[in-house]
Amino acid sequence: MLTSMTGFAARTGRADGFSWGWELRAVNGKGFDLRFRMPDWLGALEADIRKQVTASGVARGSISLNLRIAREAGENAVEINEDALNRVLEAIAQIEDRAGAQGVNLTPASASDVMNFRGVMDAPQNREASEELLDALRADIAPLLESFNAMRAAEGASLHAVLTRQLDEIETLTQSAQGLLGERSDDMKRNFEAAIARVMESRAEMDEARMAQEIAVLAVKSDVTEEIDRLHAHISAARDLVASGEPSGRKLDFLCQEFNREANTLCSKAQNAGLTEIGLALKVLIDQMREQVQNVE
Repeated sequence: MLTSMTGFAARTGRADGFSWGWELRAVNGKGFDLRFRMPDWLGALEADIRKQVTASGVARGSISLNLRIAREAGENAVEINEDALNRVLEAIAQIEDRAGAQGVNLTPASASDVMNFRGVMDAPQNREASEELLDALRADIAPLLESFNAMRAAEGASLHAVLTRQLDEIETLTQSAQGLLGERSDDMKRNFEAAIARVMESRAEMDEARMAQEIAVLAVKSDVTEEIDRLHAHISAARDLVASGEPSGRKLDFLCQEFNREANTLCSKAQNAGLTEIGLALKVLIDQMREQVQNVE
């Protein structure tokens, strides 16, 4: 079964006086790109998380993992950051001295004013994480990934159904094109005879080898058997990839390019209204399939 590159999962937790929320999301990407947004003081988690994400089977996509964490309300919810406070007080004193020297009267700063300066009132979690907290956060990763991968699998099942239907439609069109070859032969015979007649008119100016070469070129330009055979081969290869259960988005994308090449050649060689119509329908359908393939891991 296919897996989608896109997915989302969220989880909340609480331990050691802290509460937190995880968000794990992924969008399409050419390779595997895992990015973190979490407080610096929890950087020790990054290596463990990366290992768990890789081990869970995520192989491709642009993935972001965000963690928001805060100490729960209580008497130790905040504390004074001594270094930041000293810097603020020194700056206030310097400003007041400069203002006094220039005869400017300033309203004295209150304690609440000082508290509102960024960094003065610091959350104690910005110091060091306890092992209890780190263990609780690590324990959250497995269920978070399980939910994330469940969503990717569900979207992959939808992609599987869509791509299977599109391959069925491509196969039906290819079979219709093959069925038209018999009806097309009469038109092709007339076109070919007319082309030969044009060649024969120039026979006086053309040696036998050149004439044989021109006739061979006309025959090759009108033959679409190889294109139809390759379309059948591509359909079979795509079905195998869709059913493989392995990450196959890149291979399917390559196959879509090959599908499109054969459809273009079919249109250029068609010389038949029905075959041209089938070739154009194939191009539209292949383009739609490629849009879906962009979501496959």
